[in-house]
Amino acid sequence: MPILNLTVPELRLSIAPDSLGFADTSELLEHTLPWIGQERAEIAAHFGLGMDQADYNLFVLGEVGSGRSSLLKQAMQTGAALRATPPDLCYLHNFDAPEHPHALRLPTGQGRLFRQGMARMVKALLTEIPQQLDGPDFKVESERLAKSYKEEEAKAFAELDTFAEARNFTMHRDSGNILFTLLGPEKGHAMTEDEMFALPKERRAEIAQAEQDLLVEINRYFEKTRPMERTMNEALAALRRQVVTPLLDREVGAVHDALSKQTPDMTKVDAYLDQVVHDILDNLELFKSSETEDELRNEVLGKVLSRYRVNLVVDNDGLHGAPVIVEDNPLFRSLFGSIEYQAENDVLMTDFSRIRAGSLLKAHGGFLMLHLRDLLADSLVWEKLRRFLRSGQLQIEEPGTAFAAIAAVSLEPEPVKVDVKIVLIGSRPLYYELQEGDPEFARRFRVKVDFAEKFFAGDETRRASAAFVAHTCRKLGLPHFSAAAVARLLEQGHREAEDRARQSAIFGHTEALVMESAVLCQKRSGCLVEAADVDAALVARTRRHDYPEQRLREAIVEGEVLISLQGEQVGQLNGLTVVDLGDHRFGFPVRVTARTCAGNDGLINVEREVEMSGPIHDKGVLILHSYLASLFAHNAPLALNASIVFEQEYSGIEGDSASCAELYALLSALSGLPLKQDIAVTGALNQHGEVLPVGGINEKIEGYFHICAAAGLNGSQGVLIPHRNRRHLMLDHAVIQAVAQGLFHIHTVEHVTEGLELLTGVPAGFANASGLYPRSSVLSHAQQTLLSYRRACHTLERGGDTRHAHRSLRR
Repeated sequence: MPILNLTVPELRLSIAPDSLGFADTSELLEHTLPWIGQERAEIAAHFGLGMDQADYNLFVLGEVGSGRSSLLKQAMQTGAALRATPPDLCYLHNFDAPEHPHALRLPTGQGRLFRQGMARMVKALLTEIPQQLDGPDFKVESERLAKSYKEEEAKAFAELDTFAEARNFTMHRDSGNILFTLLGPEKGHAMTEDEMFALPKERRAEIAQAEQDLLVEINRYFEKTRPMERTMNEALAALRRQVVTPLLDREVGAVHDALSKQTPDMTKVDAYLDQVVHDILDNLELFKSSETEDELRNEVLGKVLSRYRVNLVVDNDGLHGAPVIVEDNPLFRSLFGSIEYQAENDVLMTDFSRIRAGSLLKAHGGFLMLHLRDLLADSLVWEKLRRFLRSGQLQIEEPGTAFAAIAAVSLEPEPVKVDVKIVLIGSRPLYYELQEGDPEFARRFRVKVDFAEKFFAGDETRRASAAFVAHTCRKLGLPHFSAAAVARLLEQGHREAEDRARQSAIFGHTEALVMESAVLCQKRSGCLVEAADVDAALVARTRRHDYPEQRLREAIVEGEVLISLQGEQVGQLNGLTVVDLGDHRFGFPVRVTARTCAGNDGLINVEREVEMSGPIHDKGVLILHSYLASLFAHNAPLALNASIVFEQEYSGIEGDSASCAELYALLSALSGLPLKQDIAVTGALNQHGEVLPVGGINEKIEGYFHICAAAGLNGSQGVLIPHRNRRHLMLDHAVIQAVAQGLFHIHTVEHVTEGLELLTGVPAGFANASGLYPRSSVLSHAQQTLLSYRRACHTLERGGDTRHAHRSLRR
């Protein structure tokens, strides 16, 4: 088809404010916010959140700002409201193995009742047990037991004393010990050492034997009284148990009765309470009241009572439905839980009461949102999560204690079965990298929620987008937008999508523009944000970020970067590139030059030779070479040395959008026909010469336009773009105005040869059956040059063979 000049209506989509059906966004506050343009993602999300089977976790793909996190959180909250509230989780002291605390799940709210009940029980026992043990009944019976023991013990001691007296020893007791003394010649007088040595040897031997006999008898005394004391103590302990047991039964029964009989782990509760009762009965001595403060006794009592605490790590009391947790900081402790330690005498100490729940435990029965990039930042977290997904059980541990500078008391809480649906947020590259690199992990996320970057726009999506603006204004306390301002926001959405039929789904950008436009409205004391405020916000945003673009423009104006905007040159053309800085993207012209001569090296891509071009650009040059060879197939192989270079390009080049410009420069160099320097070119190329669409088309056109405008528009300047890029045009109003006035032109081509006549003023030409092009056509000139190159190469080759033959003859 012939080359086309685009008209003003083809350069931009304009949305009429009246077509939106409202005066300002305050009329749209009652509209609910749908998943605008994300029907596929919405269906997938609700499917995944509703699946109760294992491994149906959700992997959410999408760009930042697409609403992937906020919309999924909204869907999670909706789904959670329909689910049953999950049980509470407690950790209890394990009386048999304290290093392995028990885990206990109780119905919602029962965990708090259990904790409060145990606390009340301990408080009551501290008061009532001493009262019971000081009561008259206990005192009378305990005194009777003590009196009986003392009588028996006194009788045994009297017998021992008689035995000692018969052997001239006197005895007395001191703090449970028995002391005896040998009497002297005078009664009541202890024999001294001198008196002992003054006795005859036979008498001393008799005294020694008597002492041995007394020691044996003392031992017999202890053997007799100790069982009596033990019996008394056991009787007293049994008495204490008998007195306190009704109290314990009452208090423990109150705790038990406060819990629902529907508790699945009631057997576990009963076993625990039984152990509590036995432990209290075994330590009743500590509860006895004392007139003096015994610091050691109080410390031991405190440790005993600490066993009866209930460590309520997950309390769902007051929660309606299932939990929804968004973990933005998935450290090991915050995600999987932790065990706190305290240094005591150079040892890290802990117990069951220092166990803390993480997000996974808190999300049991509900939903947990995580970001993949955060998880990948910590290998420990990643591996722990992989193991959890494999087993479904969570073992709380403290990973650093094995490498602590001081010894640590180990604690291994009972593993807990956790039923949680994980919603993992990540980018597309990370998703497919995970699919390939860790298929075991990836198969745990069978639901793919894929957020589109753009969607087909229509009346319904535009009204939904306007409702989004309305809700944003209400949420942030901003003035509402007029229909004209919303229309301008929608047009910007099409600009970001580079498509007049599709709108950008990155509503994070829209929200930012809403806030910036509203601020400008408030500065002028306006009641409604108008289209002019949106335009001003866009200009201000560009101004904040366009310093690199400004410097490049200045470099052209000052002659540092060579760009010709008028006249004609052989083998030279202005190509169009896009510079993407992340926060700002702009178009910029770059000079493309080509040189040719006879030879056999073929086409040389200078950027590739110096490793400054990427693989896509290298591919484009190879396609260009293939198409060039097909144009002159009957001359094959081409006897050609050619080089193509992007002049003054020092940061590397990537992409194939300069393929058309490179081909035009190369054909100009071959044909000797000059190219117009006031028309810049962009477009990719296939092996059949068809011109393919390229990205960044609006920025490329505007970038070249601004350069021309700075130099002065003369009516001949313009750009040559792919015909298939027409739908992507959403040009700035300044460009449209210049086109309307005939000062700037936008030409489109479908086939690469269509642009040759525009750039050279000479027809491109079509080959006849013999493969020859019409005389005076661009391709005919190029063909004649290639033929001359071939003849030159052939002559050189023959001359080389002749010289070789002469040398052989002389030899």
